[in-house]
Amino acid sequence: MPSPVAPHRGLRVSYHFIPSFNLIPNTSPQNHPLIIYHECFLPSISAAVVEAHLRSVGVVEPQWRYTMYSTTHFHCTAHEVLCVASGRAKLCFETEVKIGDVIVVPAGVGHRLLQDLDGGFEMVGSYPKGTDWDMCYGREDEKANIEAIKDLAWFDKDPIYGDEGPALQIVYGGV
Repeated sequence: MPSPVAPHRGLRVSYHFIPSFNLIPNTSPQNHPLIIYHECFLPSISAAVVEAHLRSVGVVEPQWRYTMYSTTHFHCTAHEVLCVASGRAKLCFETEVKIGDVIVVPAGVGHRLLQDLDGGFEMVGSYPKGTDWDMCYGREDEKANIEAIKDLAWFDKDPIYGDEGPALQIVYGGV
């Protein structure tokens, strides 16, 4: 069976450093950018194929299929990997994503759905194996959780490509 992902060499990747805003830390605690792998999965992809691929790489564990919450939220206990399995949407970091895109969201980065552009926008949400994810909203009572982000380990392997890939090259390679 051919790989459901595009080769990582030549893959269009964008990354964004997002400054803190009020009590939403964004990329500030670890200085790891939000990373988008554009058209990473083939356009004929299904959520089941995405989940099988993620399990075969073994870095993250798929945990849900859903759209994105329309309330700004972030996670303090885990980085998040979002794989777009259907549709197109505009997200709060002023980016449009579509089927096949992968978004690596570092802990602390606020995110929310602004608009489902076609109807039926769905992602596979995954988190590093062995981690539990939380939901934070930038409230005063979350400050201790936000401080803990600084100690959270980054990926040892790329969640999509394994030994090599953008999540490693951008963070460790100094791109």
